[in-house]
Amino acid sequence: MTAQRGFTLIEVLVALAVIAITLAAGLQATGALTRAATRQSDQWLAQICAENELTRLRLLRQLPGTGDSEVPCLQAGRDMLVRVAVLPTPNPNFRRIDAVVQGDVDGNTVRLLSLSTILGRY
Repeated sequence: MTAQRGFTLIEVLVALAVIAITLAAGLQATGALTRAATRQSDQWLAQICAENELTRLRLLRQLPGTGDSEVPCLQAGRDMLVRVAVLPTPNPNFRRIDAVVQGDVDGNTVRLLSLSTILGRY
């Protein structure tokens, strides 16, 4: 009698299970990296929107009045909304300005970035 060579069915199934688990873990890691890259890109574009609005207020060369406003912003084909809140400070020569950028992520409107600064009288 000769000894048979080869793998048993159980060994093949165990090997396939190990490969399937490894591939599933790799897919999850790839998905997480893709989501992180997209989120980073969204935040970068949101920062550009917020900084543009704060720079616009600085270039007016006058102390803005207190209150809230909304400014649409289009960056790299993405529609975003910049909500600007101008708040008084204890010193009347300064204003606190908060810019919150919102955008659509997976069909939901989410806050992408919040940026604050102080603007003084010129």
